[in-house]
Formats: sequence, C-alpha cells, structure tokens
Amino acid sequence: MKVGILQFFGWRDRSIPLNSVYETALERFAIMDQAGYDAVWLAEHHFSSFSVCPSVHMMGTMAAARTRRLRIGTAVSLAPFYNPLRLAEEVALLDVLSGGRVNWGAGRGFERSEFAAFGIAGEESAPRFHETVDIVLKAWTNQRLSYEGRFYQYEDVEVLPKPLQAPHPPVWMAASSVPAIDWAASRGFSILMDPHTSRAELINRRQHYAVKLADAGYSDAGRDIPMARLVAVDETAEKAREVAKRAAGWMTASYVGRSGNVRQEVRNYGGKDPIDYYLDDVMFHGTADSVADQIAAFAGEIGMNYLMAAPLSGRSFRLLTEQVLPRIAG
Repeated sequence: MKVGILQFFGWRDRSIPLNSVYETALERFAIMDQAGYDAVWLAEHHFSSFSVCPSVHMMGTMAAARTRRLRIGTAVSLAPFYNPLRLAEEVALLDVLSGGRVNWGAGRGFERSEFAAFGIAGEESAPRFHETVDIVLKAWTNQRLSYEGRFYQYEDVEVLPKPLQAPHPPVWMAASSVPAIDWAASRGFSILMDPHTSRAELINRRQHYAVKLADAGYSDAGRDIPMARLVAVDETAEKAREVAKRAAGWMTASYVGRSGNVRQEVRNYGGKDPIDYYLDDVMFHGTADSVADQIAAFAGEIGMNYLMAAPLSGRSFRLLTEQVLPRIAG
C-alpha cells in the first residue's frame, strides 16, 4: 500500500502566529521525504481558518524545495476559481521546478462561501470545473491551444511551460458524490476519495466507480485510488479518542459561518450526532497498533491501495510516521 499525507493548514488557535502553521507543515514535509511516504497532498481552502492555504501551487514549490523524492500532490486545485490557462501554467511550472514530481488533483469545491466570494453561481461550479479540466489537459498536450467553450474561448495560444512529465502529470479528480464519480469514470479519470465519507459509504462508492469505469470501457486495474482518512494516534485509546473528538468538533463548527449560515453544502451524518458520526464511522483512532490494524482491515475490505492519511495532531503524525507507516506501507 502507498501512503501519503493529506496536509490541512488549520489555524485553530488565533493566539498562535499564523506563520507557525506553515513552519510546522514545512518541517513535516522534510520528515516525510525521509520516512518513506509517497506524497504530500496539499488542501486548498479560502476565507476560513479551517485551512489557511489559498494556493496549493505556491505551497507546492515550498514543499518541493524542502524535499528530494516526495511527490507533490494537490488535493485539490479548486479548478472553477482559476482561469484555465493560468492554472495550466502554474501546475506545469510546479512540475518543472519539482523535477517532475507533481500529482495533479482537481476538484470543483463544496464551500458555498468560496463560490459566493469568487462570484461563481453554484449551478455553474460543475460545468466550469469540467471545462477547466478539459482546457488544462489540452494546454499541456497541444503545442498551441484553440478552444471554444461555454465559459472560455481561446485562439492559437501557446501555453508555457509544458509539464516536465510527459504527456502530463498523473491526474485525479475529486469525487465525493455519485454524479462526480459518474463523470470521472465516464472519461477514464482516476479519483480521489474524500475524508468525510463514512467507511461503509466509501466502500459503496468505490464499487460504484469500478462498475461505471468498466461501463465506459476502462479498467481500474493498476490504478492508485487515494482514499483520504482522518487519523488520530496516541499512547492510549482514550487519548486518541479525545484528539479525534476535538478535531471532529472543530471541523463541524467550521461548516457554519459567523452569521449562522451553513458555509458548506448540507451534510448528512447518517442520522447521527455529527461528532459521533466522525468518531464511529469515519476516523481511524487509537494506539499505533490499533490504528495499523484498523487500516489493514479496511484496506482488505475495500481493496484500498493508497491511504491518504490526515493526522489530527502533531503526536498523531509522529506515531503514524514512526510506528504505523512501517507496518502498512509496502
């Protein structure tokens, strides 16, 4: 199994200088480079202390500068918020500067507040995302680009640089909903699976993706399908559960804005209290041995070949790296 880290940039305590959030992440990248992780996957968010990384491409250059072998993943570039040509340029430049280590993950986003602030109608987010992905891939693989779309039109543009990886970096589409999975499968894209879906639903969606991929004439054989999971590891099960509980409370609170309006698309917690949902159905939490066993059991059940772990504390990252990773990676 390959193991990567989904790196959020949460600023939970505003009495702590913001730059310490970035310094901690940069130190983590260097450790990951030596520890045997496959990739760091950088999460892009806007206008919220839930994760204060508005540019995964800029952060990616810093990750590349601190590492030598670690792949640099975007999880995700929020494609509707970019001019497609600018997005193609930035990711290609990151691929060149990193020596060809980019994993490009793209998504449409789900934050209502982000769509509103960027002036994008919610009903346009999916078609803008699809069109932007199409343009980026054509900009990378065509010497010059002409394009006539619903949102963007270009005539005879040379997009430079081209990515170092040929014909382009490996590509994944974020797919948290059935329509997103169907669209990605119909075009043969590999997918990234999100950290908030229950384990049972993740199994259903992974099976659905395999069926839809086959229906479209593609195979899932040999594909890396990163599955993001929130992970709390501590010296005792009780301490790990408390870390997981605090993180669940922070996340669910972040979905509501100052005015009380829901910032994100409405979520269904399976009829449970949101915190119980995360603790019981979503997260891996416990001692290092227990978490390793939980991951191995789930991998066997779903056929997971790539864990994208999101450690919920500094101790969780350390124990994941020192004790869990050696047992599950291979």
